Amino acid sequence: MSERRFDAVVFDLSGVVITSAFDAIAELVTGAESREVALALLLGPYDEDTDHMWHRVERGEAPIVEWVTWVSAQAEGAGLTIDWAAFGTMMGRLAVHDAVIERVRALRVEGYRTALCTNNVREGSDAWRDRIPVDDLFDAVVDSSAVGMRKPDPRIYLHTLDLLGVADPARAVFLDDHPGNVAGAERAGLAGIVVADPAEALVALDLLLAS
Repeated sequence: MSERRFDAVVFDLSGVVITSAFDAIAELVTGAESREVALALLLGPYDEDTDHMWHRVERGEAPIVEWVTWVSAQAEGAGLTIDWAAFGTMMGRLAVHDAVIERVRALRVEGYRTALCTNNVREGSDAWRDRIPVDDLFDAVVDSSAVGMRKPDPRIYLHTLDLLGVADPARAVFLDDHPGNVAGAERAGLAGIVVADPAEALVALDLLLAS
């Protein structure tokens, strides 16, 4: 491992290991002027860590029912409609990226430490953990709602590396589909890859690991 540039690879969940939830979330809103308006209502400024109700839920500071009540009031005031039934079944409609799963397995065989670092909600933990064999894939799993921190707060990346036993952030790579989350990882000292297409991101990862 001493001859390698990196010791660990950290993966986001939605948009990397499974398909992105952002589009599915935006589609819950009827009447919004754009995808961006819908996401801003539901999720707040996602490239920041703020006191928006969704951010509080992802940090485990509030139950998701409080967010539902808050969003419903905001949507009603703006003349928008939220499809809450579709929200409840959203995780089951997201697909697993098998190529990413296999690459994670291969990374472990190659001697890299692997981790999952996800912004998520406490109430959804069982749903996403049922989709992928987390214990077989990752040496550490960091759920924002369990640790009280969320991306892009640099502390959550450093916490993840601490669990992996990686003292130098520069020896870790982070993959996420949201540029703001990658920027947060880079501020913490990790190398970052923004995932638009998972297959292309794996190529970029292999090139980086070989550099």
